[in-house]
Amino acid sequence: MSPMDVDGLAGDWRKASRSVNNGACVEVGSAPARVLVRDSVNPTGAVITYAPGAWQSFVGSAKAGTYDSSR
Repeated sequence: MSPMDVDGLAGDWRKASRSVNNGACVEVGSAPARVLVRDSVNPTGAVITYAPGAWQSFVGSAKAGTYDSSR
């Protein structure tokens, strides 16, 4: 399996535009009916998959500040 391939499906990987090169980033990719997440430092490592609705819910909560450590 290549680093761009998950279960035979190529991921369209991207890193957040606000990401800094400190080694603490994840990349998000898309495949039919799922969202893929991997460690940008280890692109050949494990990939976590989410249903699109679950990912959208997480992103909405993150944008609302739910996970901010300063709260």
